[in-house]
Amino acid sequence: MSLAPILSKVHYLGTGRRKSAVARVRLVAGKGEIIINNQKGTPYLQFNPAYISAVKLPLETLGLEENYDIFVTAKGGGLTGQAEAIRMGVARALCEIDPSNRYPLKKEGFLTRDSRCVERKKYGLKKARKAPQFSKR
Repeated sequence: MSLAPILSKVHYLGTGRRKSAVARVRLVAGKGEIIINNQKGTPYLQFNPAYISAVKLPLETLGLEENYDIFVTAKGGGLTGQAEAIRMGVARALCEIDPSNRYPLKKEGFLTRDSRCVERKKYGLKKARKAPQFSKR
C-alpha cells in the first residue's frame, strides 16, 4: 500500500518517541484503519490487544476512533516502544487538528514524552548494575 493517495488528501502529522522507537504518524479522514510500515496494524502488532488499544486510545478518548485512518512509519525499538510512540504521535496529530483536543489528551498523559530508556553497562560489572559474585577466597 503506497502513501501516494494519502498525501493527496488533507492529513495531519505527529511524531512520537519512546525508548529507541520513533513513529511518524499521519491522520487522514477515514474509517478507523491502522497501517504501520505498509502493513495492517493488527498483524503488525501481533494481535496483542494491549498494543492495539494503546494505539487507538487517544482517538477513543476524544470519541473519534471511526473518523480517522492512521498511517505510521515506525523505526527502532521493539513493539512496546513502537506502540507507545505511535500513541504519542496520534495524540500530537490530534492536537494539530484542533487545539482544544490538547487538554483532554494532556490530562490522560498522551502528550508527555516517557524519557526512560535502557541504562548503559558500566565497566567492571556484568550489566548496568549487576556486579560479579563476591568471592572471599
